[in-house]
Amino acid sequence: MKHPLPSLLPLPSLLLCAALALPAAPVMAQDGPILPTPEVEQEPDPGLIGQGLRRLFEGLLRDMEPALDEMGRALQELEPIARDLAELLGDVRHYDPPERLPNGDIIIRRKPGAPPPPDVPSAPQRPAPADPAPLEPPQIDL
Repeated sequence: MKHPLPSLLPLPSLLLCAALALPAAPVMAQDGPILPTPEVEQEPDPGLIGQGLRRLFEGLLRDMEPALDEMGRALQELEPIARDLAELLGDVRHYDPPERLPNGDIIIRRKPGAPPPPDVPSAPQRPAPADPAPLEPPQIDL
């Protein structure tokens, strides 16, 4: 629904209002600011406990940063495989939780009454990943 105001005011009236408002702008600016200037709020002093907690968490983050970077690289390497699995499965809500069989195989059964699975895509043509070096847990000094 269109707003009725533009159809009520003809274009010459709008131009006249704009022309009359322009000379008033510098006069208003000379009187001082119309809006109050916002005061900069200072952070409250966190106190000794707050400072200690901040240092503790900064230290933990600094110690964990290499492990988090390594985890990020590992997830980037797994991303194509996860995308292929998601394309193969479709909606995971149509599957039961995985089960491990006595021989070590893992199966994921489709739920009864679920819609038909998506078509099986052709096998991706990507090189096999190189054997990564064994991951060592990060050492944290206590």
